[in-house]
Amino acid sequence: MDIPLVDAVAAVRDELVAAAARGGAHPEVVFAVGPVEMEFEVELRADAKAKAGFKLWAVGAETEAGVSRGRTHRVSFTLTPRNAHGGDLLVGGAPDRLAGPGNVSGRIPD
Repeated sequence: MDIPLVDAVAAVRDELVAAAARGGAHPEVVFAVGPVEMEFEVELRADAKAKAGFKLWAVGAETEAGVSRGRTHRVSFTLTPRNAHGGDLLVGGAPDRLAGPGNVSGRIPD
């Protein structure tokens, strides 16, 4: 499955925002989000709708197995999430979440 690179990055951003929102108004413990490393196999394709004429697509494994429409390249980059004020993005658990690991009855003993 091919996904525009901009959508892949937006999906990560949306998940981080959702995690931060789950912290509630009175989180007891929060974590600062550190750098997020992303790596994709990308393909540059001509796109008549794009202003520059080209668009990057993150390509899936099944695309590589078939006939490729272009040449794929590996792209990696690091993002450091910040809140709207430039500070660390903090994530926490939902306030109504039960404490502890939850039901562990199906756990295989060590």
